[in-house]
Amino acid sequence: MAGVNRRISAASARSHTRKSKQKTAFTLPPGLLSTIFVLLVVGFLAWAYQAIQPPPAKMCGSMGGPSVTAPRVKLKDGRHLAYKENGVSKDKANNKIVYVHGFDSCRNDVMFFSQELADELGIYLVSFDRAGYGESDPNPRQTLNSTALDIEELADQLGFGSKFYVVGFSLGGQLIWTCLKYIPHRLAGATLIAPAINYWWPRLPANLSKEAFSQLLLQDQWTLRVAHNVPWLTYWWNTQKWFPSLSLIANNKPEVYSSADLELVPHLIARRTYVEQVRQQGEFESLHRDLMIGFSSWEFNPMDLKNTFPNKEGSVHLWQGDEDLIVPATLQRYIAKKLPWIHYHELTGAGHLFPYAGSVSDAILKALLHGV
Repeated sequence: MAGVNRRISAASARSHTRKSKQKTAFTLPPGLLSTIFVLLVVGFLAWAYQAIQPPPAKMCGSMGGPSVTAPRVKLKDGRHLAYKENGVSKDKANNKIVYVHGFDSCRNDVMFFSQELADELGIYLVSFDRAGYGESDPNPRQTLNSTALDIEELADQLGFGSKFYVVGFSLGGQLIWTCLKYIPHRLAGATLIAPAINYWWPRLPANLSKEAFSQLLLQDQWTLRVAHNVPWLTYWWNTQKWFPSLSLIANNKPEVYSSADLELVPHLIARRTYVEQVRQQGEFESLHRDLMIGFSSWEFNPMDLKNTFPNKEGSVHLWQGDEDLIVPATLQRYIAKKLPWIHYHELTGAGHLFPYAGSVSDAILKALLHGV
């Protein structure tokens, strides 16, 4: 009897086990897996789309936006440009200059020059916030020639006359190439100070360009690749937290400044009083658009430009520090060699910030206005 009971118990256990397995077995209804996959893909794409979309700009003077504190002119397309006057008063000026600031800067970031020189040569220099910077309205339709046309219209509204000078520093210096291309008939002279270089300009020697590009910080190399090849990812790349963004955006400046630059940083202490204004309308319409345009595929090659002043009625100058870690001197030398009508000035031991060193800016302006 005991043996029979054991057999019944064993049979019951096996039966229970089979029932348990049957109960735990689960199969998804037909088509549910594919539905879940589609939902996941759609959800990811929705997240990705949101991630690459920059927020709307906080326009100065708009409800909830920053205040307008600077004088501004209204352009033909309705945008406003904020500007700052430097040097002598306009009615006493013999030489009128438009100054173009660099990356992550504004109208207040002007090259240092002495009041004595301004009085001697009658210099009236206007610096302005480029589109999206400081208190100038963003330009969502910004193209390669936009800044040059903004400069022309600003000069007209301020009564500069038929001819005026332009000076640009760093990425602002790069934009002077566009002035030489699109508004050469308005220029009395031009100066490019440590102008940024687009490593994808045609006819730059591949070996020279590659060597100079490899000297950049790795994070800067990747950021510029993104801006050039997939510009629609520029906002995401510089705001995501997985990889480091451009060093100048991430404020990793000590690594991209030379020893000479670090000595000049204390001279920029006044910048603390206005630095928050630079990006106040949003980083996309200022910093990111700068990258997307400056390192895009340009519609012209600066090395194809013809002499703007064949009769020596004006001059073009390019100034460069030989220890600049942001803009390599090797490529500037090549460009100056290909364009012999440009007066090339290379400063020994100078980094990127040399326009803020003592009397250097006075020398830069003298060379421009005297044509030597």
